[in-house]
Amino acid sequence: MKTLIIVIHTDIEKSVINKRWIRELEKHPEKYTVHSLYEAYPDEKIDVEKEKQLIESYDRIVFQFPFYWFSSPPLLKKWFDEVLLYGWAYGNKSGYKLGGKKITLAVTAGIGEKGYSASGKYKYTMNELFRPYELTFDYVRAEYKEPFVYYGIENDPSEEWVERSVPIYLEFLDNL
Repeated sequence: MKTLIIVIHTDIEKSVINKRWIRELEKHPEKYTVHSLYEAYPDEKIDVEKEKQLIESYDRIVFQFPFYWFSSPPLLKKWFDEVLLYGWAYGNKSGYKLGGKKITLAVTAGIGEKGYSASGKYKYTMNELFRPYELTFDYVRAEYKEPFVYYGIENDPSEEWVERSVPIYLEFLDNL
């Protein structure tokens, strides 16, 4: 079963981890389709019909992005607003086109995992901060799966640290 990876990164060329993950995913076109929103829509004018057709073609969807300002890059919110519409994503018998699809997040976070805890710098766990996504996916009747978070780029931006993430991420995707 092929997985759609929707990448939301404002400047993928300056990325460290997300760019590396994309390179790895593209080595396996039989398993993964990578769709970069900022590359597809540099003017941020989303082709809603194209996005709907793409979503309808997959049973497993991953939203991959760096976590900053306690959220995703802004194009994902715009994508939700424009694509997840009444009558298609929710709201009547012909809606719920995401119903039953496995959907999750793959997120890179700057600081270590301890920073995202009740006693940490940011006071909340990632799962608590991801609640709006969980509720969104629940609302459209998708099957929200536990997200993948790779922590600590600010602490260890080494090539070894980045490379360590690749097999862990692929294993996560394969077990979705």
